[in-house]
Amino acid sequence: MVYPLKAIRYTLTMKRDYYEILGVGRNASADDIKGAYRRLAIKYHPDKNPGDKAAEEKFKEINEAYEIISDPKKRQQYDAFGHAGVGTAPPPPGGGGYGNAGDMGDLGDIFGDMFGDIFGGGRRSSRGGTRSRRGSDLQYELELSLQEAAAGKEIPLEVPRQEPCSACGGSGAKAGTSPKTCPQCKGSGQVRFSQGFFSLNQTCPKCRGQGQIIDSPCPTCRGIGRIKSKNKITVRIPPGVDTGTSLRVTGAGDAGSKGGPPGDLYVVIRLRRDPKFKRIGDDIHTEISISFTKAAFGGESEVDTIDGKVTLKVPAGTQPGTVFRVREAGFPKLGRRAKGDLLVKANVSVPRNLSEKQKKALKDFAHTMGEDVKDSGVFKRVFG
Repeated sequence: MVYPLKAIRYTLTMKRDYYEILGVGRNASADDIKGAYRRLAIKYHPDKNPGDKAAEEKFKEINEAYEIISDPKKRQQYDAFGHAGVGTAPPPPGGGGYGNAGDMGDLGDIFGDMFGDIFGGGRRSSRGGTRSRRGSDLQYELELSLQEAAAGKEIPLEVPRQEPCSACGGSGAKAGTSPKTCPQCKGSGQVRFSQGFFSLNQTCPKCRGQGQIIDSPCPTCRGIGRIKSKNKITVRIPPGVDTGTSLRVTGAGDAGSKGGPPGDLYVVIRLRRDPKFKRIGDDIHTEISISFTKAAFGGESEVDTIDGKVTLKVPAGTQPGTVFRVREAGFPKLGRRAKGDLLVKANVSVPRNLSEKQKKALKDFAHTMGEDVKDSGVFKRVFG
């Protein structure tokens, strides 16, 4: 049959390039094509866009493009001859549709386990029944002193978690019995129903998506297959951890269901306030008080660090607020052998109770500096 040239030109403009539809180049790998399809299908699937005709048409267009260029033979033919090479040339006027788009399927069929992971469900295939489910991850907040965080140590913890029920072996069924295949979904965990011109899957209402029914629940775990328990573990704290540091203990989370692997435990560190030290990054800040005479003549002072004491040399003429840096006396750098520094702020102490002899000596000193003690005071001159 021959169609008018005008009509053919019109329909050709409606048929987009398959690579353009998926947003990939002509040299895209199979993984690139699959990833692009999944992203677009999640966005435009009718389940997520109920009543949106534009999204529905977009989804059919994406399906058709993926059907062709995900198949090596069809892709080769399409690259060589375009739509005509794969039998998806534009329909004649009034012919309608996008050729091979056909059945849109359901979200579970399209994405399998990946789609279940995205929306937080168990590992389930719409045709394969319910599989094992990984246990939940747990979080434990651990408070440490600066000294403990700097030195690192092994700390015993008692963490509440879900563990497999020993009475039923995790099956949830009473000893001597076993779960039965759900008669409504035949073990798939899902039931299919039609809505308009496409079909959808939904969680089986009888078994709640488990694919199995327990007639005689285990009295210990009440059919859940897991029980609450306290897990005693020892966590190794590496030197240099800070508030917010998260340490993962693999397999120390909740037990999985139906033989699934356990989750992980995340130990989150929080450092207690210290009355003497302040941590900023890997540096430790502290303060010392030195006498007026030591600030004037110089000397040595002992300074506390998180590891012990060090001797600090105070040069003559040290002014109030002077900050001294002690190299490598700060916090260990996490995962490295290096350390931060200790920064010591010097506060010059002013004597409160002076003897008459001391007062006279200070007045004489003030006169040598050309000051009138009554008007400004020697300490204003020194500490102002």
